[in-house]
Amino acid sequence: MGFVTKKQSRYSALIEGIFLKHYKPGKRAFEFEREELELTAKKLGIALPKNLGDVLYSFRYRAALPATITNTAEAGMEWIIKGAGFGRYQFIQAKRSRIEPDEAMLPIKVPNATPEILLANAFDDEQSLLAKVRYNRLIDLFLGITAHSLQNHLRTTVKGVGQIEIDELYVGINRRGSQFVVPVQAKVGRDRHGVVQTEQDIAFCGERFPNLICRPVSVHALNNNRIAMFELALSNESVCIVDQKHYVLVPASEITAEDLLLYGQD
Repeated sequence: MGFVTKKQSRYSALIEGIFLKHYKPGKRAFEFEREELELTAKKLGIALPKNLGDVLYSFRYRAALPATITNTAEAGMEWIIKGAGFGRYQFIQAKRSRIEPDEAMLPIKVPNATPEILLANAFDDEQSLLAKVRYNRLIDLFLGITAHSLQNHLRTTVKGVGQIEIDELYVGINRRGSQFVVPVQAKVGRDRHGVVQTEQDIAFCGERFPNLICRPVSVHALNNNRIAMFELALSNESVCIVDQKHYVLVPASEITAEDLLLYGQD
């Protein structure tokens, strides 16, 4: 594969090595084993990361793949990494999806119900974001249902996929009695939401909660205490945005009569 420069991260070098080992022009999918990370590290003469699983997690959910990989994708497509069972993964081309906040969205002011002791001591991470969503009942507001947190930081397995992780799982009900399961993925900083997460969340809900309606949600922390929320769906193997709303948590005194008049308009 060639010499790995100092500028190229170990993670990029490892995933690039695995990709180039299997890829041939025109190929749109192939599987590989987790243990290939160790073999690739030895071949390249680079130190193996202590957390081997973080290499794949990074490119599945957080970081962009190296250009040597992305440049081989067909027009309108992108390479993603999916679970393919225990210790197995699949590189596959999927329709390009970008779940990114629309800066033109009107932010809706919500009286901040987050306990002050939490605000004073919270870290700037996913768990802090999820706590704000929970205390302010933003899932209820966004989806128009009464929702209850069932479990957070859920690690489980799905047939044909392998291990997955859901940041928080809600169950809820609407005024007509319909019941829902809501898998929530939280994003902070440069983290991005991809098709893999929506696919695996829907697969999990179908397997474990076949009688509940699955409504996947992605939550993004923005600047100035602003939170972007997306309801997502899969259509033709591509992630689609069903709805998007932005909320900003403020003291109740900062919500003016003009704000309320604006929100009351159809």
